[in-house]
Amino acid sequence: MQTPRARACLLAAIASLSTTPLLAQQTLPETHVTATRFSEPASTLPLGVSVITADQIRASGATTVNDAIVRLLGVPGRQDLFNGGDTGIDLRGFGTTADQNQVVVLDGIRLSESDLSSPRLAGIPIESIESIEVLRGSGAVLYGEGATGGVIVITTKAGAGKQRASGATVYAAGGSDGLADVRASGTAATANGFVLDANAQQRRTDGWRHNSASKSDGGSLTGQWSNGWLRLGASAAQDHLAARLPGALTADQYAADPKQTTTPNDHVSIRNDRAALFAQADVGQWQLAFDAAQRQKELRSINFGVFPFDYDVDAHNYALRARQQQKIGRVDNILVLGADRNEWARTSVTNSSDASQDADALYVKDDVVYATGTRLSLGARTEKIHKEGGGLTLNDRQDAWELGLSHPVATDWTAWFRVGRSYRLPTADEFNFTRDGEMLRPQTSNDAEVGARWTYAAGKLEARLYESHLTDEIGFDPDVPTTFGQGANVNFDPTRREGVEVDWNHALTSSLGLAVHGAVRRATFRSGPHEGKDVPLVPRETLAVRADWVPAAGHRINAGVNWVSSQHPDFDNACRMPSYVTADARYAWQFLRNAELALGVTNLFDQRFYTQAFGCVGGQTTSIYPEPRRQFTASVRVQF
Repeated sequence: MQTPRARACLLAAIASLSTTPLLAQQTLPETHVTATRFSEPASTLPLGVSVITADQIRASGATTVNDAIVRLLGVPGRQDLFNGGDTGIDLRGFGTTADQNQVVVLDGIRLSESDLSSPRLAGIPIESIESIEVLRGSGAVLYGEGATGGVIVITTKAGAGKQRASGATVYAAGGSDGLADVRASGTAATANGFVLDANAQQRRTDGWRHNSASKSDGGSLTGQWSNGWLRLGASAAQDHLAARLPGALTADQYAADPKQTTTPNDHVSIRNDRAALFAQADVGQWQLAFDAAQRQKELRSINFGVFPFDYDVDAHNYALRARQQQKIGRVDNILVLGADRNEWARTSVTNSSDASQDADALYVKDDVVYATGTRLSLGARTEKIHKEGGGLTLNDRQDAWELGLSHPVATDWTAWFRVGRSYRLPTADEFNFTRDGEMLRPQTSNDAEVGARWTYAAGKLEARLYESHLTDEIGFDPDVPTTFGQGANVNFDPTRREGVEVDWNHALTSSLGLAVHGAVRRATFRSGPHEGKDVPLVPRETLAVRADWVPAAGHRINAGVNWVSSQHPDFDNACRMPSYVTADARYAWQFLRNAELALGVTNLFDQRFYTQAFGCVGGQTTSIYPEPRRQFTASVRVQF
């Protein structure tokens, strides 16, 4: 590894595993994850998966999936340019192409787009979420193209397939800048296995900045039937965002008045419609699953006051997978087989940016668990990809592989390592906007990770040290000369991602819990004119500390502080975006058996900061998108 500081952090974490005295016998419930495409215990996996539960989301006051990941895991986030609450998430330091280097999955279906846009996670009703799993590092074998940075797996209460009683919840909130947030969810269950889930939400705000008002609504409906071995169901969902766009500011404008707008006539409308069928069956030693989904997206916008940018997306996704667990001699063998097909097409309404992508993949993963608890994992994937756009055609086949090993070093802690290869191809927006028609080469990455986890009676600690060497990384370079000026998508000179991540959850008392998430990361160029410099928009350090306290029956306080170090908006690293600290808190009072009143605040210390900027002029950061100052929320929740 190339980072002494990262190495030192990991050594300190591992040292704590062996020097901290063992407490009482393990009492925490075992964590199961589905990021491996089937539910299984996380304790022996040779990889790191962070899990956010529905209770944690509710206690924190997070309003979207993105918000929950930033608050509860300390993952760096950047402001959504469409003003819709879709904070950009960057799992492993890819900056502006983070969305193209991590995969998002909702109830088994891939949501990631095949252009440079982000999946609209804020449209998923937050009350419907059962869990959010964040797989750190490559998930290329199981999830394919664009998973070098990691995978975000979202599971709804309906998608989890658990037996639940009938009930309903109504939530209403008001707050700063004219906020009005209304949600409703309900479950109807019968004794013969039928369950119907419905969710709806509507959120409106005048916005903190001028010309930043937005209104969004969404809903979902899922019906399913299950018995002892079979589960069948269908779902439909819709969400819509209508938002004003305040635009970017220069450094002088930001200093004078960060609330001002530079684009008073800009606005956007985004509508998503989703429908899916799913089936799961347990047949002998086999678990079988099939998902089929259709998604339609409609975007309409006005930019710089006069220029429309309108398009429609039609996507189809199919996933067939199987898992077999059997005893072979003295070892357990866990075999996972799967096939994915993803179809994506964009039709432009205002220009000639039509594009399409088809991908077919097969994958296999086999894990052998020995009697000693040692787990050996080997997986491979092959994916055939066809892309069209701008009069160009791209056909390619890429392969991914992964080798992992975990071993219980002691009764309560496990060490692991994994190595592998991941890949991505240029998106529809990238491969037809290059330097004088230059064809972009596939991006590949050789990935390595070592880690350790310790579970004890009062909590758990996990540390991960990783390094990825990327060849032909794809991104936009604003300084590349072209026939029509400057700026094009290129294959970068070789780059590197490396760092250390530490997650610690500890119960100080039976009523007070603490969570700490820290990371030291480097995203740098290994050679070329930018050798040794940071990839833009990647902070080097982050730290998040959160406490959850129940001082008395019916009262709960949840509060957190997040620190993000400085970062550079430019390739020359001539400008620096300042570091920032944010804090949030929420107090909830259960004043009746089924009713709760809560008060919440974000940006508690009223910090002036920004997370998104794209330019550097004369040593000054420009193209700045300011974040809101202190915001208050009051809410009431009633359960039936």
